Amino acid sequence: MKRLILYVLLALLAVAALVWAVAQDAGYVLITYQRFRFESTFWVFLALGFGLWLLAFVLNRVLRLLVVSGALVNPWSTRHRKRRVGKAAMLGQRELAEGRWTQALEHLRVAAERDKQPLMHYLGAARAANEAGLYAESDALLDKALAREPDAALAVGLARSRLLIERGEPAQARDVLKTLHAEHPRNVQVLQLLQQIHVHLEEWMALCTLLPELRKLKVLPVPRLDELERLAWTAALEQSAAGVGEAGEGLERLERRWQDVPSGLRAEPSLVHAYAAGLARLGAPVRAEEVLCAALKRRFDDPLVDLYGRIEGRDAARQLAAAEGWLKHYPEDAVLLLALGRLSLRNQLWGKARDYFEASLRFAHRPETCVELARLLAHMGDTGRSNQLFQEGLGLYERSLPTLR
Repeated sequence: MKRLILYVLLALLAVAALVWAVAQDAGYVLITYQRFRFESTFWVFLALGFGLWLLAFVLNRVLRLLVVSGALVNPWSTRHRKRRVGKAAMLGQRELAEGRWTQALEHLRVAAERDKQPLMHYLGAARAANEAGLYAESDALLDKALAREPDAALAVGLARSRLLIERGEPAQARDVLKTLHAEHPRNVQVLQLLQQIHVHLEEWMALCTLLPELRKLKVLPVPRLDELERLAWTAALEQSAAGVGEAGEGLERLERRWQDVPSGLRAEPSLVHAYAAGLARLGAPVRAEEVLCAALKRRFDDPLVDLYGRIEGRDAARQLAAAEGWLKHYPEDAVLLLALGRLSLRNQLWGKARDYFEASLRFAHRPETCVELARLLAHMGDTGRSNQLFQEGLGLYERSLPTLR
């Protein structure tokens, strides 16, 4: 209150001083330029100058208000347009996170059309449309994003491939990623997605071809890469052996695939197993026996031993003798004892086969061992014990089956 009184007093003093100055002398101003002539008292001239300055100030403020004002004065102003874009983007992102796809699509599409940098809005809108099942609109939004920002081809391509995967079109996603890989061979995101799609589509040779790049660029941890490499080459061998065609063609295809396997992996039991099983399936059991025998000399492995017991090699007696040599080092291995029983059957050594099967059952109760012994006992005339073992083997097998309700 005191400050207001002070301002009023100062204003009154200023007015009084101005009135006194005007009363003392009106002054005189003359301005001429060629034929133009302006005459006035000093105070009138000063008032006119102040009036012109005040008019310019007001016009300047009004123009600025019209250009950058909010919606209240000018709903088409730059500031209001930016505000609306920001609001639409904020709402769209929140709705996208909350799973409200239709609302998110509407808001993000508005933001994308009115923003000078629309990429992220278009990508969000495309995802919302994809989640809502509007696949054609999702693709169209990605096309618009690419048209508006051509330099963002990699980002748009990655988004497109992910959306294709989500909608269950991995083959189309693979085609997109192959194009991106050709243009950006060192991009980790592209390589990761390609690897996942090759696994999903069981394109094992394509994955095997990609693995050196994955390892070079450290796309995955080393243990995961090692595991993936074993899986891919094992599956590639199995796929080659299972291919359609004549037996001779299949055998040649399998041999070529085995030659493609990196030398450091050829001693891996899973790969040897796939290769030997393929050889046996395609009519080359003798070669399969040789491969297994050489692998088992380097490294004892139960799945290889089991396959060795199933394969009919060149000489059944020699095959049995080789397996009995391993028994000295692994006398309590149930899988080896089962294989020895099967090899004894092939040599028609019924008593020895029964002893091996019974020894295997003592160390591990396996359904296949029960069935092998039951078959042998039925052949030898012991039907009571044979039926008992068949029931026992069936019971063991049923434990791995889902419960009937």
